Amino acid sequence: MAAPSTDLSAALVLAAPAIADWLVVLPVVLMIGVGALLMMVRKSVRLHGTIAITGLVLLVLLDAALLMRVSIQGPVTMVMGRWLPPFGIAFTADLFGSLMALISAVVALAAGVFALRDIDAGGRRYGFFPFLMLLMAGVSGAFLTGDIFNLYVWFEVLLISSFGLLILGSEPEQIDGALKYAVLNLIGTTLFLIAVGYLYAIFGTLNMADIAGKASGLRVTAPLVTLTALFILAFAMKAAAFPVNFWLPASYHTPRIVVSALFGGLLTKVGIYALIRVTVMLFPVEREELSFIVAISAALTMVIGALGALAQNDLRRLVGYVVIVGIGNMLAGVAIGTPAAVSGSILYALHSVVTMTALYLVAGEAARLGGAWTLSALGGLYRCAPWFSAASLTLFLAAAGLPPLSGLWPKLVLLKASLDIGAWWLAAAILLSAFIVTMALARVFLLAYWRPRSEPVLEMVPEPVTAIDWRIAWPLGCLTALSILFGLFPETVLDLSQRAAAGLAEPSAYIGSVFPGGAAP
Repeated sequence: MAAPSTDLSAALVLAAPAIADWLVVLPVVLMIGVGALLMMVRKSVRLHGTIAITGLVLLVLLDAALLMRVSIQGPVTMVMGRWLPPFGIAFTADLFGSLMALISAVVALAAGVFALRDIDAGGRRYGFFPFLMLLMAGVSGAFLTGDIFNLYVWFEVLLISSFGLLILGSEPEQIDGALKYAVLNLIGTTLFLIAVGYLYAIFGTLNMADIAGKASGLRVTAPLVTLTALFILAFAMKAAAFPVNFWLPASYHTPRIVVSALFGGLLTKVGIYALIRVTVMLFPVEREELSFIVAISAALTMVIGALGALAQNDLRRLVGYVVIVGIGNMLAGVAIGTPAAVSGSILYALHSVVTMTALYLVAGEAARLGGAWTLSALGGLYRCAPWFSAASLTLFLAAAGLPPLSGLWPKLVLLKASLDIGAWWLAAAILLSAFIVTMALARVFLLAYWRPRSEPVLEMVPEPVTAIDWRIAWPLGCLTALSILFGLFPETVLDLSQRAAAGLAEPSAYIGSVFPGGAAP
């Protein structure tokens, strides 16, 4: 007879994989649960910040554990209930989804801490922190789902929470921005739903692993190029790519600055994630046929976004155009389509999530210290806040793609991938947009930071600098440090992005995690 301790050890070994599989869905469950808890204590707004920050810290830990497991053991799938794939709804985490989930959780935590200073009691009563939890539930679900209709559902969750965050405060400017945001995103969502229905009619399944396995056998008879074009258009609207990018600078400058930071850092990247997932993993042949159109869109997105940033006087609008430039860079990797190019897009996405979130926070703090949102009214920030100015300059250099910061490496990877296939004009667009963005951000530093203040009529009352507020210093410091670390020590992130791209190009491990016994029935 075996000893009880031996039996217990064997049981734990057998149970360990099942327990670890729950890591795939726990981030979504956690965010929905914390959001529900915040609604139950909605009258005690003083508790909202503590509860939300605790939930976000747990989210970072869960996503870190999930990334570690996927990095070591490969993709992992969890199906709740007894409805197995392809009929049941699966949550599948591979390296790409796990990376995006973790970096999104990190910036959400930074934004949550910043919100302790930026969101007043009225904004908390309107539900900022419950909306933030719902937003992160949608973001986590989109990155970790293995079902394309479920991806649509998480997009809807994102829309609901983002509408609430956009109109927080109910000011006329916010309502106007929310209307523009809603119209374009609802059109994109409708196109997405049409494409999902079209896909189900062709494949008879919505499971991504099942679709990836069946696509090669249907290319001769099914109009997969049309289907892929529908998905590209829908996700391009979500990501704010040319020619459907005008809604972003018209709406992202209207809400509270921490909301703009969350949107600029996270929401457009969910669109890029979905675009990469569908075109690279599910329909690579069709992506190749549409690659020239996607490349033209990428080049125009980069150049027009850069010119828009150079022309702006409002800090918030300027950062919105810098976000658009990054979308163009990521689209360039999708257009090229090689594993190296896709790894460049993934690496750029990781960099952009951190840097764009931080840039919006910088804009908000600069306006608070200087009493204005416009470059023509700002000045003297370097003299009143040198440490904040140094962090701002670091992030400006990172956004421009200058060494030795995080924006350098993805641009180099994308440049090399462009030149490797002879797309010199696409490489020229990457370089030209980077040069123009450098000029635009140098103009910001010279006018708002270096130039002495000229005492114009201010748009708001500037706050005197007495001490560094930890609710501002901590998130800005951590995001700036991440950008520096990504730039100085890129080996780990480069390796992870290359492995993630390889997993998309050859999804056998992804398919095997969903159907461990072989092909789908």
